[in-house]
Amino acid sequence: MVGPGSEAIGNVPAPMAFNSVEYAVFLSAVLLVYWRLPRRPQNLLLLAASYVFYGWWDVRFLGLLVLSTLLDWAIALRLGATARERDRKRWLGLSMASNLGILGFFKYWGFFVESGTEVLEALGLDWAAPTLRVVLPVGISFYTFQSMSYVIDVYRRRIEPSRSLVDFATYVAFFPQLVAGPIERAEHLLPQYGRDRTPPGRDAVESALALILLGLVRKVVVADTLAPIVAAGYAPGATGGAALLAFYGFAFQVYGDFAGYSAIARGSARLLGFELMVNFDAPYRSPNPTVFWRRWHISLSTWLRDYLYVPLGGNRRGMGRQLVNLMLVMLIGGLWHGASWTFVVWGGIHGLLLVGHRLWMLRRPHPPARWSHPLRVLLMFHAALVAWVFFRAPSFTAASDLFAALGHPLQGLEAGPVALLVAAATASALLDRLVVVGGDEAHLVQLAPVAQGAAIGAALVALVVYAGGTPVPFIYFQF
Repeated sequence: MVGPGSEAIGNVPAPMAFNSVEYAVFLSAVLLVYWRLPRRPQNLLLLAASYVFYGWWDVRFLGLLVLSTLLDWAIALRLGATARERDRKRWLGLSMASNLGILGFFKYWGFFVESGTEVLEALGLDWAAPTLRVVLPVGISFYTFQSMSYVIDVYRRRIEPSRSLVDFATYVAFFPQLVAGPIERAEHLLPQYGRDRTPPGRDAVESALALILLGLVRKVVVADTLAPIVAAGYAPGATGGAALLAFYGFAFQVYGDFAGYSAIARGSARLLGFELMVNFDAPYRSPNPTVFWRRWHISLSTWLRDYLYVPLGGNRRGMGRQLVNLMLVMLIGGLWHGASWTFVVWGGIHGLLLVGHRLWMLRRPHPPARWSHPLRVLLMFHAALVAWVFFRAPSFTAASDLFAALGHPLQGLEAGPVALLVAAATASALLDRLVVVGGDEAHLVQLAPVAQGAAIGAALVALVVYAGGTPVPFIYFQF
């Protein structure tokens, strides 16, 4: 398996990246026409633009997206029209089986075949595994979970099924968040397609552009600068110094890459009159694993909570069952990220952290002392670093090699990459300060004019300086 941050999608055409000239032209062209239209033609334009955006990568997989959309739209209508609970469960089961079947085939076929072959070989059985090269459709995990949550919410009678196929199709395929989230809920995003929209005012435009600017800085200046440093640390025969830089560097690379994407998605959507959920909330300032998962990839963690943890029983069936549910959810969350046992281990580590924290809270019911907060943040950050090794490493061998190299952290350590890592980590912390924690507005627009001008100027200069390198695909395009 190929790990994140490598050339995993380099052998197929890349999606239209947010940090490309093509996307800037595309978004500008859509906006130019979009605000000249009434609501229904606006939705049609958004749907067409979203299909163009997705088809830019590989037009063949548009059929898969359309099939999933038509299936869940029709099933939701049947759920809304059917009162008999047995029939409703059958329709829900059809949706789940179809969505998970498609996801399983395209994302996990090779993983299941390879794992099954290894098990049979361990039992002394010789089996000629079927060979089938399956290209992973970009964003399939995101739009599948988004569509599934809609059907589940209709089944639970939390929302009414959408009568408009155009509105629902646009909800599934909305291009700002189609290929890497946030994973939106129908009750939040779908009603926005049914309301008349007016051009955003000055404050909304400024905050949207600030989100896009900050997102580009996270991606281009922080994540892409760290990418070669991290790759060098995971290369065979890497020195201890290179491994140390990769150990710390990937935390800021993956955060800058994914939080950058989410910020650009939110800014792009706001220019179109839509609000997307906040997906990150300064996760590396978390003092424990529970808080970390309230701040990291919020749209996925809340999805797993509402559609997996709670149906499994949540915390309603005793402490033992609660701990099992936590562990199971995190293992599945790891597998969601990629068809590899390294991702399962990554999820398992976070599951153990959550279980351990829950048990610790039982023994220590009183809030910890305030003085210990920095120490707890530091410990949680390093626990996340250990887990990130399995997320990034292309194999267990590569992970083992990196941990072994960390035993000699000063070997081959160079001042230049160290300075870049420190600068990137500092920039990441400053970027967190430029977004209101837990809020919807870019804090950049709330600064005093002089400070705002200085921040914007610094961001633009940094983008100009660092934008000339080799484009690095967004890590979460692989999921």
